[in-house]
Amino acid sequence: MASTMTEQLRAAVRDVPDFPKKGIVFKDITPILKDGALFRASIDLFLERFRGKKIDKVVGIDARGFLFGSAVAYELGIGFVPLRKKGRLPYKTESAKYSLEYGEAEMELHIDAITRGEQIVLIDDLLATGGTSASAATLIKKVGGELLEAIFLIELEFLHGREKLAPTPVISFLKY
Repeated sequence: MASTMTEQLRAAVRDVPDFPKKGIVFKDITPILKDGALFRASIDLFLERFRGKKIDKVVGIDARGFLFGSAVAYELGIGFVPLRKKGRLPYKTESAKYSLEYGEAEMELHIDAITRGEQIVLIDDLLATGGTSASAATLIKKVGGELLEAIFLIELEFLHGREKLAPTPVISFLKY
């Protein structure tokens, strides 16, 4: 049944050519998000991975990682930590710069969002070049978290993003 659901999720992902710039094919998950059964199925994929494991917090990457990460944290009864674009968090932060396939950016995390030694999982919708996720991993470790795993709904394997996260285990459900 899981493979059938994975196939349904894959079929719902929409390709948007030349977004956000010419030459990029954006994997749009909006069709999954707008369908209650598919959105639930996507959250269930993440939950199957974590039930019964010792996890203290979920870190979600701005912005679509918030959608999956907060739902997973809620279901597991654990804390959720938003990792945001620079300038969006109101308290003291740590920051890390990273490169995207189409530019550069900087992410921030509240300095007190993670307590030293907490077991953390990182969630986002998509792993592409790995710059954003590697920046997130750096920030989690910088504030003392133990990053157990980075998990994504979609992975663009041809961009080799998981290599930037090594040695952190990387899990993805829909591979392109």
